[in-house]
Amino acid sequence: MKFIDLRSDTVTTPTPKMREAMFSAEVGDDVYGDDPTVRELEELAAQRIGKEAALFVPSGTMGNQLALMTHTQRGDEVILGEDCHIFKYEVGAPAVLSGVQLRGLKTNGGMMDLEEVKAAIRPNDIHMPRTSLICLENAYSSGEVVPLHYLEKIREIAESHGLKIHLDGARIFNAAIYLGVDAREIARYADSVMFCLSKGLSAPVGSILAGSREFVEKARKYRKLLGGGMRQAGILAAAGIVALKEMVDRLYEDHENALYLAQKLIDLGFEVDLKKVQINMVWARAKSHLNIEDLPEKLLAEGIKINPSSNGLFRFVTHKDVTKDDIDKFVEILAKTVQAGEQS
Repeated sequence: MKFIDLRSDTVTTPTPKMREAMFSAEVGDDVYGDDPTVRELEELAAQRIGKEAALFVPSGTMGNQLALMTHTQRGDEVILGEDCHIFKYEVGAPAVLSGVQLRGLKTNGGMMDLEEVKAAIRPNDIHMPRTSLICLENAYSSGEVVPLHYLEKIREIAESHGLKIHLDGARIFNAAIYLGVDAREIARYADSVMFCLSKGLSAPVGSILAGSREFVEKARKYRKLLGGGMRQAGILAAAGIVALKEMVDRLYEDHENALYLAQKLIDLGFEVDLKKVQINMVWARAKSHLNIEDLPEKLLAEGIKINPSSNGLFRFVTHKDVTKDDIDKFVEILAKTVQAGEQS
């Protein structure tokens, strides 16, 4: 059975060109700096994101945590959104790995209130931790895109207080397409940027952490500390090169399919805020007349994978392995499932 998988864009499979590139990749020992394919990927990634240097890492979570380890000292405090990925979905790693505490602020559309950010910066007081870093996310975990003028304001705040900025740009290329700019225009406001190769870009493994040469060399040592010093990693990096060269420009198709799906869900009886369908994510809430009990299990039996809802709110994610025909099939089966549940 071919599954239609709407759980996340992390489920994307590598393209035939990626598999071919992986098969024939020239490799060496990357810990020694001898893998030419990894070096090629890192140079390409740095150029695409507008930074001096880049580091290939196994995952986005590792990339984010390396940034925190590199930018901070133990006992520091980091300001970030209380619903961002680093705060909610990285297993409390900042406390375990960096020994820092997180100052989570409320967000609206992925944006912390600027005055609250200023107020959260600690004064030079013997009783208080040192604020050293602000973490941003774009596109946000909600699927919303943070505008450039906001990033500029955060940059001004950071510079006036001597703080660094790390950007969790797991889906930065999606954000760039929505804003109609090059990804470098987003990344320029941050001292370091992480982005994923293994989401919408469809590589099987890996993310990139980019910044200044000094920052990357320090992060490289921490990568080794965390067990992320992979050896003949060029086999994986080869897919990342294809991802950056061939898979970025097609992301708009996923955005169009997300809007297409959103409208279909509205027609079916789900509540969707179309203004928030900005990249490849659709958040939908079933109206009360629809029966969504055990919906993931019922759809799985029909060859469709979705995540369970959170208080009735479902997230559906489009990607290169989900076509418009797949969406039509999903909506057709979904309609029968929720209506059958209602009638029974």
